[in-house]
Amino acid sequence: MDHVYVCKNGDSKAWYKKPGHFKGTLDAFVKIIRIEGIKSLWSGLPPTLIMAIPTTAIYFTCYDQLCEALKSRPGKHDEHIPVIAGSLSRFGSATVVSPLELIKTQMQCRRSSYKQLYLRVSTKVTVDGWLSLWQGWASTILRDVPFSAMYWYNYERFKKMMCKEVGAHEPTFFVSFTSGAASGSIAAVVTQPFDVVKTHRQTQLWENETLKIPQRDSKSTWAVMRKIAARNGITGLFAGITPRLFKVAPACAIMISTYEYGKSFFSHLNEKKNQHP
Repeated sequence: MDHVYVCKNGDSKAWYKKPGHFKGTLDAFVKIIRIEGIKSLWSGLPPTLIMAIPTTAIYFTCYDQLCEALKSRPGKHDEHIPVIAGSLSRFGSATVVSPLELIKTQMQCRRSSYKQLYLRVSTKVTVDGWLSLWQGWASTILRDVPFSAMYWYNYERFKKMMCKEVGAHEPTFFVSFTSGAASGSIAAVVTQPFDVVKTHRQTQLWENETLKIPQRDSKSTWAVMRKIAARNGITGLFAGITPRLFKVAPACAIMISTYEYGKSFFSHLNEKKNQHP
């Protein structure tokens, strides 16, 4: 789904950007498999897996620690805690893995060997410095921080509502799964324009490198949004929303339900060990 999404909202001049080539997500699946092969759907998988480990570790650890710290402070409203903790933890994790996000987008946008990828990255670093690896960082933060704030706020509310509805003292796997899918979907729709901008900027960077086009002054996120809206209308800012929802909803559901189940399991295990040392 991630590869289909990049193909649908990137700004590359590849075959899949020609007018009328994609009529929908299913059509994109069929045509990408037919022309690039089924393996291309997993383009960018290695950096995605490498990203997942530090991102998840930093994100969830920071979120839990910040929640505990904020709850211990007097005069704080509990409903604001998920928003603050989620925003700060996502800011840190997104900043750390931003270079890997750039490499992943490049691998999904243009098929190339690891040697070719390494040469392009090293050339980019030599010419523009290490900070060039954080190209698209601002739009990533504008996407991920609001996403995280909305996700955790809605997740905690949905979780409490569903626990009260089923009469559970702690969230079951079903409660966590459903709450995660619903809150992830809401956050994905609201932050989609920023994801389109992020993908646009990162794919444009590599397109300029490939065609040897001189890099112009970097446009602001809002300027890129206006450009996309002027060219494709408001709907252009929501390009690729269907594959993103197909990716985000189950990903959020699986991630949070597994995390909650793991927390509950080890918490009960520690309680038993303390009762029977």
